[in-house]
Formats: sequence, structure tokens, C-alpha cells
Amino acid sequence: MATARPTPVDPMPHAREDAGPQGEARAIPPELGPDAIAVVRGSAFMYSNPVGDVPSGSIGGLVHQDTRLVSRWELRLNGRPLLALRSTPMAYDLAQFVLSNAATSADLPADAVAVRRVRHLGDALTERIEVQSYRTEPVRLELRLAVENDFADLFEIKSEVADRSPWIRRGAAADGTELSLTYARDGFHAVTRLCVDPPAQRIDGTELIWELELGALQEWRLDLRVPLAPDREPGDAARADVDDLLHGRTTDPIREWLATGVRLTSDNDNLQRAVNRSLTDLGALRLDIEVCGEQVILPAAGAPWFLSLFGRDTLISAYQTISGGPHLARGTLLALARAQGRRCHDFTDEEPGKILHEVRRGELTRQGRKPYSPYYGTADATQLWLVLLSEYWRWTGDDDLVRGLRPNAMAALDWIDRYGDRDGDGYVEYATRSAAGLGNQCWRDSPDGVRFADGRIPVLPLATSDIQGYTYDAKMRLAELADGPLDDHALARRLRADAGRLYERFNRDFWIDERGGYYAVALDGDKQRVDSLTSTLGHLLWSGIVPPERADRVVAQLFSPAMFSGWGIRTLSRDDVAYNPLGYHLGTVWPHDNAIAVLGLTRYGYRAEANRLSLALLDAAAEFDHRLPEALGGFYRHRTRVAVPYPTACSPQAWATTVPATLVRSMLGADVVDGRLVVDPDVPPEIGGIRVDRVLAHGRRWTVEARGRQARVRHAPG
Repeated sequence: MATARPTPVDPMPHAREDAGPQGEARAIPPELGPDAIAVVRGSAFMYSNPVGDVPSGSIGGLVHQDTRLVSRWELRLNGRPLLALRSTPMAYDLAQFVLSNAATSADLPADAVAVRRVRHLGDALTERIEVQSYRTEPVRLELRLAVENDFADLFEIKSEVADRSPWIRRGAAADGTELSLTYARDGFHAVTRLCVDPPAQRIDGTELIWELELGALQEWRLDLRVPLAPDREPGDAARADVDDLLHGRTTDPIREWLATGVRLTSDNDNLQRAVNRSLTDLGALRLDIEVCGEQVILPAAGAPWFLSLFGRDTLISAYQTISGGPHLARGTLLALARAQGRRCHDFTDEEPGKILHEVRRGELTRQGRKPYSPYYGTADATQLWLVLLSEYWRWTGDDDLVRGLRPNAMAALDWIDRYGDRDGDGYVEYATRSAAGLGNQCWRDSPDGVRFADGRIPVLPLATSDIQGYTYDAKMRLAELADGPLDDHALARRLRADAGRLYERFNRDFWIDERGGYYAVALDGDKQRVDSLTSTLGHLLWSGIVPPERADRVVAQLFSPAMFSGWGIRTLSRDDVAYNPLGYHLGTVWPHDNAIAVLGLTRYGYRAEANRLSLALLDAAAEFDHRLPEALGGFYRHRTRVAVPYPTACSPQAWATTVPATLVRSMLGADVVDGRLVVDPDVPPEIGGIRVDRVLAHGRRWTVEARGRQARVRHAPG
């Protein structure tokens, strides 16, 4: 009997432990509906249906730092659910639900009572409930709020939640002002505190009950508060009146931060609104972290499931925003350098010099059942960290930071050459050593994300082509730093020689002449070309590893009918066996993936194609209220006429949120040369004019105005 070989679907045959829930089993629409409402702030989110309710057993609820604090949150009027008239996110952290009653008796026909819920997420979840009667005579009402919590780990919420009820203690204040749920087990402790004003007249288990008698047009209001850190009181923002929140009369440090940054105006409404939306969403995903006494900011990967520090996602997001200011890039570089691998550890896939993949803080991680403390199962974040370090330096001229991070850069380089290249063939490969590790460790990190054209799953280890491109680019960029602030010319020569050998070897081993010519997505464990045709071609252009004489064929592949949907480039060719327009990495369109292609097209001088792709992405953004989701369906645009969402796409997601900035940079041809901002514009007629204020390069602010191929660049005050 043949011995089973490891694949991304089964990376450790015969030794795979139960890694617990993977978080991909259930989709959002069946439980909360396609119009589910989320409020997001930092590492917390609240997900509900359009009525504002979270049914028991659903994927909704209040989650903070990867632990669910509320798993049921259902409001009933006279025992019946309310009906949604209009539910609207007013901001990333604020939502309004305007509701009406269902008929319950002759005394209370439908639409006799209006209910408004206003929900805000700050350092506490706060909700104002307003009830107003439109009956001409007094009416008696029972308002009941059912609150429960299962203290699920984030990884369980979309799959199967363990029963923690034996370890959950419930308590209620005698005066009806507070309900508490406390969970403690094996050193892990979490608390949910619900504070109410006015007090509930009765608390029945975990249901709070108010008996109301309202006269004609009389209004009654209830304030609810769940502190995210129950051992301390929430700040002033959490206590603000809902009218002040709705009308923007409160101080918000995130909005103040955004007000000081880059500002864009354009003749094109789609571009203008997409940029404005992306700036707001970027504020919603902002994480504040202290690194060696310095407070830094960086983007979380995405809401609702990835509100944490990631390697690849955060690095690409920071790269895409560098032209708007260096703060996110600086924070990302420092935070990831602090957590850089220092040892070999099988369970977490840690190796010396390696940049992490993901950090989690839930119970399963803290108890060692999940490897995310942090987890290092990515083979590209280390190279992308070097790429970002280079880009940060080019835009800032910050020699001191580069010199301070030299040990981290050298450790990253050593990881690439010693641990990344597992068999000495000159390519960076991956294969997990963890029983709970990821099978695929490139950006296509779903188990079936890398396949042969005939649908077969390759054997591990895999050397994917995008990772080789990143490695080439990282070495070329580090050579530039070695000639510059690191003052190590011997290292620069060695790195350029290494990159040159990789360039020659890659273009020999990965190129496939069939189907018009393209690059394999990977070499498998037998050094066979994994011959599917994928959007990775755009990443290769971005990295510069494609010879100019092959660029025409690569670009033609990207815009062939099998690859270009009309909304963007598909992750997998429609001609490949595994193609599925809703397959996570098998035919969907990912905005960040396409933005990388835009940068690659611009790098090789294909400005018309870059603009064509940029306009398609802006049209897609308009389909989603000008917010690009994590991914959308790969259906042909001319057939569906509308963009089809991917069912469980994160929204907002950082590297989709930062796409508009990349598109603007491409249209402007913006770069920094010798400390000066330079532009080479090619703004499509559909966009008209663009003006960008407060662009920061080498410590100076710049204003750029461009139309067509004409531009004006000048210093800006401040």
C-alpha cells in the first residue's frame, strides 16, 4: 500500500491532530441575512441581523479580542420580534435600526409603535432603545431583552461551538440594573456585564423585562452598556448621547487622525467616494500598539473575522497606503519586527528570522490548542517585510529606522536563504511542521487554493511563483538599502548576484509555453510545474521578475476572457477544471490581488491596461456602496450586469480598503526620487481631474494636480 504524501489539503497525513474548528463551515446570509449589520472598532465587532437582533446559535454577536461576549441579543415587544423599516450603518462604529411592531392583538395593530435602536461600539458596546406609541389611547407594552453568551472562541463561531455552560456563572443585581455572565476555566477568564438604565422591573434568567404604559405619542427610552473591559469603566466616548454620535458632535480620535492625513478630490464621483470610504474604513481597522515604549498604529486585517495583527495582509495594506503617509508602514514594521521568529518550534511553524502570519488572543490559543500565539505559517511575509522596509525608506529617507532594524533585516535574509529554501535549490518552499498548521502558506492559503489545471492537488512542499517574485524583489531592494543607509557594499553586490541567479532560474523553471505562454503557479514537491493559469501573473509583474520580452504575453493572459471578468482579474482561469466563480481562490476576484496587478502593469509601462483594471475596480466598489469587499464573484459582468458578493467576504478588509490609494498612485505614476515626489500621470478620461493634498514624502507635504498626462506638483504648507 502506497504511503500517503502530504498535500495542502492533508499536510500531515497519519499525524494530523484535531485542530479544532477552522472557522469556514457556515456562511453569513442563512442566519443573519444578506443585509446583516456590523459595527467595528479596533479589535471588536458586533454583528446582527437588520432588526438589530442576534439569534441564539448564529454567527453573530459581540466579539472582543477573539472572544464572544454576547451570543444572543434579541428584543421582543409583547412577545413578538420587531420588523425592520430601515437599518443603516451610520459610521464604522455606529448603526441605526428603525423598527415597527408586528400585530399582537386588536389593541395593538401593526405599526402602532415605533422602535429605534442606535448602537455604538467604542470601549463599550452602547445601545439606546427608544419606544414611541402612535395610538390615540394609552397602551400597555412588555419589552423583553434576551441576553446570553457562550464565550465562544472566534475560531468556533463559524463552525461548532463547545458547550461551556458548566463553567458559566450568571448573576443579576437585585435592583435590576445589571446582568453578568462570568466564564472561568483552566486559567482563562472572561466576563460579560450588561448595565441598564432604567433598571429592569424583572430579570427572568437572562431575560430583562420592562412593563410600559405609554400615552399617545409618548416616548420611552432605555440605555444599555456592555463594557469591553469589564474591570474598568468606559470612557467619555462610550457615554456620549446617541444624538451627539449620530450628528458628529463628539470627539473621535480616529476621525481627528484621518483629518490630518492625505486628502483627494476628483471629477469622478466613484473615485472620490471610494477614497473617502476607504479612509474611514481604515480608521475603523486601526490598531494602537505599544512597541518598545513607542505608540504605533497599524491596520487590522479585516472585519469581522480578522481584527488582529497579520503578517501578509498588514504588510500589503501598509505598502498600499505609503503614498498617503508613513505611519501605518512604520507601525507595521516595528510591530512585526518585535515578534520576529527566534527559535524553531513545530507547533507554531516558528523559525529564526521569520515574520509571523497571525496573532490571536482567544481561549483556544491561550490554552495551546491553536498555534496563534503567534503563528508563523506563511512563506511570504518575511520577504514582504523587507519590501515594505525599502518602500518606507524611499518615501521617508528615515536612515535611523533602517539602521535600527538592520538586525531584523539580516535575520529575515537568513531565514530566506537557510529556512525558506528547504532543499537548497534556490527557491523558497513551504510545508507545515504543525499538526494544526496551514497547508498552503502563500496568499492563496485555502487548502485547495493551489491546484493543477486538471484539478489535482499538488504534493508538498510547494514553491509558489509569487513567493519567488517577492524574494527577488526583496533582495534587490535590500541591496539598495545596503548601498545606502546600511553602508555595506559587499552585501549589496552579493544580494544583486543572488537576485540575478534567481531571475534566470525562475524564468527557466516556471515558464510554460503552452496556452500562449505563462508562468506556473508553483513547483510541487517533485519539482513538477503546477500548471494552472492564475492571477499570480500580476504579482510577478509587480516584483519585476518578468523579462520585458515576455510581458506582452503575461498581460494578454491577464486580460483574456478566461481571466478578466469585467469587474477584475479572476484568481483562476475559467478554462481550468477547478474554476468556480465563488471558489475562495478558484475564480473569485480579489481587489487587493488586482491592485497588485495594477502596480505591476504600471511598472512595465502598460498604463492603458492598468487604467482599464482600475476603472473596473472602481465600478465594482460602486456596487458595494463604494467599499470594496475582500472578494467578489468571478461571474462575467456582461451576463450578471451586477457585481455578485462572495458570501463570507470580510468588509471592511484592510488590503481591499487600501486599493483606491493604489489606483490613484498608478494613475499619477507617483514615486519618490532623490527625496522628491515625482509623477508621470496617465489619468483616464473617465476620471477627469485628480487633486491630492498633503502627500508626505521625505518629511515634506506636497500637492499634486493631474489631468490626462499633465500634472503639477508643488510643496504644500504644513
